[in-house]
Amino acid sequence: MALQSVNPANGNIEKTFDEMNISEIESSILLAHNAFKEWRYVSFAEKSRLLKNAASILRNKKEHYAKIMTTEMGKPLIQAIAEIEKCALVCDYYADNAEKFLQNEIVKTDASESYVAFNPLGVVLAVMPWNFPFWQVFRFAAPALIAGNAGLLKHASNVPMSALAIEEIFTEAGYPANVFKILLMGSARIEYIINHPFVKAATLTGSEPAGKSVASLCGNKLKKTVMELGGSDPFIILADANLDEAVKTAVTARIINNGQSCIAAKRFIAVENIYSAFEEKFVAAMKNVKIGDPMNPETELGPMAREDLLNELHGQVLRSKEAGAIVLCGGNRINIPGYYYEPTILANVVKGMPAYEEELFGPVASLIKAKNDEDAIRIANDTNFGLGASLWTADSLKAKEYAKRIEAGAVFINGMVKSDPRLPFGGIKTSGYGRELSHYGIREFVNIKTVWIK
Repeated sequence: MALQSVNPANGNIEKTFDEMNISEIESSILLAHNAFKEWRYVSFAEKSRLLKNAASILRNKKEHYAKIMTTEMGKPLIQAIAEIEKCALVCDYYADNAEKFLQNEIVKTDASESYVAFNPLGVVLAVMPWNFPFWQVFRFAAPALIAGNAGLLKHASNVPMSALAIEEIFTEAGYPANVFKILLMGSARIEYIINHPFVKAATLTGSEPAGKSVASLCGNKLKKTVMELGGSDPFIILADANLDEAVKTAVTARIINNGQSCIAAKRFIAVENIYSAFEEKFVAAMKNVKIGDPMNPETELGPMAREDLLNELHGQVLRSKEAGAIVLCGGNRINIPGYYYEPTILANVVKGMPAYEEELFGPVASLIKAKNDEDAIRIANDTNFGLGASLWTADSLKAKEYAKRIEAGAVFINGMVKSDPRLPFGGIKTSGYGRELSHYGIREFVNIKTVWIK
């Protein structure tokens, strides 16, 4: 089956690519495995040099690569440029720190010498999503490759141009052939790849069903996995919060990447005594969001990535309305070419509604009233998801105490949840397991080996 790159701003097919057949996939795995056997012994100095090269290429061609992303999945161009810059940042971060993160750890025991070594595993399969088509790949590839692994990328089927561009970057940077290879294919042959003896581990960023499928397949073969899955992040506003700052950040946190981010704020939980004030300001701000051509630098909200995703989101809005939710603004597809959806706020959201229980992957916010601080924390945790959370209060001591009680992989106080190469990233519950980024991330795909010498 052919892979198509469709421009969501107008619905036009940009390019079509032939899917790899099974013999091409087998060859790619073998080539990656053979490349790993030499790559694993390349010095950190050389691997750091190559990763720095990749960072330079990203920065020098950031507008070019950003336009590929915007064309394929509708991300506003300004945000796409920022994504490319962030990819360069993660390359620099691991180029500067990987050797330190993976140096032997000396441990005093009854041996004359004993230490912990960190050795690469081999070929790692990365199943990556369309919503951050460069960043999601580079935050895997930068640590995995510099640790000495080889990478196979199965990218989302709607962003093949991004996948090819990333492979081009590593080639241009001077990486040995086949250390990083893309697999232009759908999901039907993922099981074949995971079952292959040369593939030692897998990482997936995507939906909960996709994560369960890949984790199950890997579990059957006892292969290491890292899962970064969906989220329904709470954005908690307490009575002493700076409402103007909270509202400004709330809008950005909901519509960033056209609302299609696992760590976007989705459930906005305001305590009762400031709920009305927050609602009024939030609605006014969402109504002022600039919608339009994602190539226009002034656009804040572009189209959703695919029409089926828009229809799925609208179905969740309609089912929530039928269950009693109130639409304060938006709630409909915009009647222009492309896959545009109005910035939307749903109020009167209660347990049992899709807007309360499910992840809304688009520019739709769920507004929930809490009786007090305790109730706000309860609501925040009343979900199967556990990726990130944002908490707004002027009391830093109280915030730190509440942060302990919030069930999430990250808590941001008076700020928007975001990923940072210096900090570990990942979730709990159905939002996944394992960590990316920081020194924790680079150690996910290594053999943590004890060496004991008499």
